[in-house]
Amino acid sequence: MTDKTIFERDPSDPKRKAVNPLLKLVLELGPLMVFFFANARGEWLAERLPALGSLGGPLFIATALFMVATALALSASWLLTRTLPIMPLVSGVVVFVFGALTLYLHSEIFIKMKPTIVNTLFAAVLLGGLAFGKSLLGYVFDSAFKLDAEGWRKLTLRWGLFFIFLAVANEVVWRSFSTDAWVAFKVWGIMPITLIFTMSQMPLIMRHSLEEKQPGE
Repeated sequence: MTDKTIFERDPSDPKRKAVNPLLKLVLELGPLMVFFFANARGEWLAERLPALGSLGGPLFIATALFMVATALALSASWLLTRTLPIMPLVSGVVVFVFGALTLYLHSEIFIKMKPTIVNTLFAAVLLGGLAFGKSLLGYVFDSAFKLDAEGWRKLTLRWGLFFIFLAVANEVVWRSFSTDAWVAFKVWGIMPITLIFTMSQMPLIMRHSLEEKQPGE
């Protein structure tokens, strides 16, 4: 009987097909870069592609292209591994739902709330998984790190709390500043903050890394 799995396999599953870390990064960040470019050059795109201009201002054009780029990234992941990555899939579902609401109702509120919803969902998934004894962060970082069970638990807890912080930060920014400021924060603020947070976890990762432990030690 053939084992058919739609979603990515557990990190410890030998049948899990690895994806080049750089390619994985491109697939995950590519749609976000498309969103930023389209918002920054929305008028330029509208002049050259009237169909996009009919959607409305730059943010609406960016939202439509964001949805297309997200669909392409998920399709590429499927073609490469014949499975769907869990975290990008969750984010993609929210992008499609809130993006459609944004375009249909012609309201910026829905797409601005998308990061809040996504980060809250990620926090709920990670912290909820811990409540049931599952360290789900291993599905995201298994290709980069090999940690023991305690390390994954601690890292999952910290990332769960970090996602809550990102959700709160997004709410503060979009409700307090202009749309352009929010887009700039979403693309150029969140990434450095996330990078700093990730680097701050390196001591924990080194302490619980399995790669340093050689057979027979």
